[in-house]
Amino acid sequence: MTATRVAFLRMLSSALLVWFTTLSPAQAHEVIPSIGDMRVVDGQVTFEIRANVESFIAGIDLTETSDTNESAQAATYDELRALAPDVLAARFEAFWPQMAQGITLTADGAPLVPTLTRIDVDPVGDVEVVRASVLAFSAPLPSGAETVQMGWASEFGVLVLRQMDVPAPYDGYLEAGALSDPIPLAGGGQATGWETFVDYIPVGFDHIVPKGLDHILFVLGLFFLAARLRPLILQVSLFTVAHTITLALAALGYTAFMDDFTQGTFGIAFIDIVEPLIALSIAYVAIENIFMKGISPWRPFVIFIFGLLHGLGFASVLAEFGLPDETFVAALIGFNVGVEVGQLAVIAVMFLCVWQVLRIDRGANEVGQGFALYSVLLIAALALIALNPAALVAALENPVWLFAGPLAGVFVLSIAAIQFRDQQDAYRRLVAVPSSCAIAVVGLYWFIERSFL
Repeated sequence: MTATRVAFLRMLSSALLVWFTTLSPAQAHEVIPSIGDMRVVDGQVTFEIRANVESFIAGIDLTETSDTNESAQAATYDELRALAPDVLAARFEAFWPQMAQGITLTADGAPLVPTLTRIDVDPVGDVEVVRASVLAFSAPLPSGAETVQMGWASEFGVLVLRQMDVPAPYDGYLEAGALSDPIPLAGGGQATGWETFVDYIPVGFDHIVPKGLDHILFVLGLFFLAARLRPLILQVSLFTVAHTITLALAALGYTAFMDDFTQGTFGIAFIDIVEPLIALSIAYVAIENIFMKGISPWRPFVIFIFGLLHGLGFASVLAEFGLPDETFVAALIGFNVGVEVGQLAVIAVMFLCVWQVLRIDRGANEVGQGFALYSVLLIAALALIALNPAALVAALENPVWLFAGPLAGVFVLSIAAIQFRDQQDAYRRLVAVPSSCAIAVVGLYWFIERSFL
């Protein structure tokens, strides 16, 4: 290979590394769902909601971001995070009239006016960790009221709403400003198993695309080993079985002893050990891609072990908002199906992105078509980055460049692989290996960040 080609390939690899490295998530500023408990007490409907009120006061749109550090109000949020509990409570009380305008509350269709009754703020603690507070509000019910609906503005983020102290209680996962179904005050509004199953599929999907950047990179690491059906099915199947096992065990409470052990022995939560190991798993599969052209004898076992770790990571997501007790199995299966659909969507998108270069690498006489296709795709990706359309930002819950940038890098590498198609294994050497290098760098960075920073 000539010196010019070597320099060109190094430039392409470096560009892709930069793009992928920007994917680092800040776990300490992660956006978490709010959890609300609804009761009827003495003729009033009351709501007690555990939430991150700093994000509300700062004006962060929680539908459009998954990390407070990514918002324009990050500095304000950090200042609020450091306030003493009584000071923050006073700030929230002053903010309440504004928040109340974003709350929709009705009884049998008639509007109710919520009144703030309490705000409890946790101590300051580690300012790098999300702080939860409890806000309570209520409204008098009209005589004879039978149902209530509740929801809030999309900028307040996801609300998990649970009805308490009644038989067959309502349990809803409300996002993007969704309004609850009419909730029978006497109970009986509980979703059926099938309804719960269907409702939790998008919840699982959402925690892969767009929120699960680490799981996305792991799945791409499996994909870039060999873009052939048999090894891909073997790897994904092992990963799926493994994380399904630990997700189910953790959701049923059978892994709680691990957290008790790490808390008692090391003074840290078990998930704080799992998260760095997940990052290390990403780095491992990507590094092995660089040196192996096919599945090694040990890779299936390693993937299965890593799948167990990723299942514990998914379980930590479920622990944020819980699962309905009465339809627990349906919710768990629905969530897991959503995760699998999300993983398959990631693989499908990447396969479509490299399908043309794979065909040319395997001998198809479609060079002109390939150059034209990837040139158009590259221009489209760069245009999306430049325009950063608000609708796409809302859908991705992140800046568009976070996803379009790496895709643009893949398109550039695909053009290079077509240009140097006369070289043996052009796709692997010019697309799969540089992409795996980038994924490995991100995985190692996340491991260091989650372990030491």
